[in-house]
Amino acid sequence: MAIRVPDGIEVEFSSGNVFADLGLPDAEQLKIKSGLVIEITRAVRRLGLTQEEAGRRMGISQAKVSGLTRGDFSNLSERKLMECLNRLGYDIEIKLSPAADTVGCRSLTIA
Repeated sequence: MAIRVPDGIEVEFSSGNVFADLGLPDAEQLKIKSGLVIEITRAVRRLGLTQEEAGRRMGISQAKVSGLTRGDFSNLSERKLMECLNRLGYDIEIKLSPAADTVGCRSLTIA
């Protein structure tokens, strides 16, 4: 939804998912994967790991670590990203609950 403010500037409101706002397929999955990648990047920095060290610890190549830090996560599944976080010292809990609608949604909450 877009509105015009007094200066004639058009303002677009976000749905909360930039991938959906851009009309990308699998927007929900992309949002979750990007959240996992952001947390991986934070963990690598917090632990003071080089890309090579991080790759060894996560079980992926240094090139894939480099890609992650640049936002390229297309070649890694959600499962692999969660495995990487486990190897960086994170616990992952998956919580299921009945959906309010006929079709449920997925979300990621980082504590």
